[in-house]
Amino acid sequence: MERQLALLRGVNLGAHNRVGMAQLRAMLAELGCAAISTHLQSGNAVFSAATPADRTAALIRAAIESEFGLDVPVLVRTASQLRAVVEADPFGSVATDESRYLVQFLDVEPDPDRLAALAERSYEPERYELIGRELFLWLPGGVHKSRLEPALRRIVGVGTARNWRTLRRLLELIES
Repeated sequence: MERQLALLRGVNLGAHNRVGMAQLRAMLAELGCAAISTHLQSGNAVFSAATPADRTAALIRAAIESEFGLDVPVLVRTASQLRAVVEADPFGSVATDESRYLVQFLDVEPDPDRLAALAERSYEPERYELIGRELFLWLPGGVHKSRLEPALRRIVGVGTARNWRTLRRLLELIES
């Protein structure tokens, strides 16, 4: 079995898309996952699974729709993939606030030509870097004041973001 991380997009934000973490853990156990733990209430689950990560994502998404009546995108990464994300750390030398240093996990790599069009505008002091299917964002003013984040959202497609503090904690969980 392989250690994996499931990231659910847009759950438990206010009164919308409510998914209880105890119910999520039980559902994952029914899918054959083991050594399950969740972190926060925002849809972060770490577990061991016998299925490949892309297949696990599809199984979890279908189970959430069946169990909760919600169509929620689910992105799954292996322990080694998550470790590579944390080790990449392209903005570690400038990111002074872990809550404003984000990684957006994407289902597919975005079109590089569309992403390159962003380089024509300056978003300083905000910065981004795409590494594979992960988009690293340094938003010193926060997401809500960002000019870069809405522009990227139109280009990159389906994804879900986690801040650097959460990612470090998830790496600890997946490696324990």
